[in-house]
Amino acid sequence: MNIQIFGTKKSSDTRKAERFFKERGIKFQSVDLKEKGLSKGEFQSVLQAVGGLEAMIDPDCRDKDLLALIKYIAAEDKAQKVLENQSVLRQPIVRNGKQATVGYQPDVWKTWYRTAGHPAAG
Repeated sequence: MNIQIFGTKKSSDTRKAERFFKERGIKFQSVDLKEKGLSKGEFQSVLQAVGGLEAMIDPDCRDKDLLALIKYIAAEDKAQKVLENQSVLRQPIVRNGKQATVGYQPDVWKTWYRTAGHPAAG
C-alpha cells in the first residue's frame, strides 16, 4: 500500500486518519494542504476516484465567499478554481494508488488493508 494523506494540522479528521494508519502499522506520507497541496495530476486522480468535484468540496469550509463563487462559476472553470483554492476541499483526502477517499472513511481503508494481504483490520 502506498498511502498519502492530504489535510491540515487543524483538521481533526486528518489527525484521526493518521492515527488509523499508525495504529495498524501502515506507513503513510502526510501532505499539508496549506504548505504543498495536491498537484494537478493528484487532483485529477482523486476527482476520478471519488466521482467528481461535488464529493471533494466541503460545504462547511470557512471561506463561504469562495464556496459561493465556485458554486456559481461556469462548470468548466470549477475544477481549476478548486485546484487553486484547496482550502475548500473536504479533509482528509487519502490516496492509495488509483483509489482515494474524501473525509474520514475508516471502513473503506479497512478494505484496502485486507486486499493488500493483511489480516482482518479492526
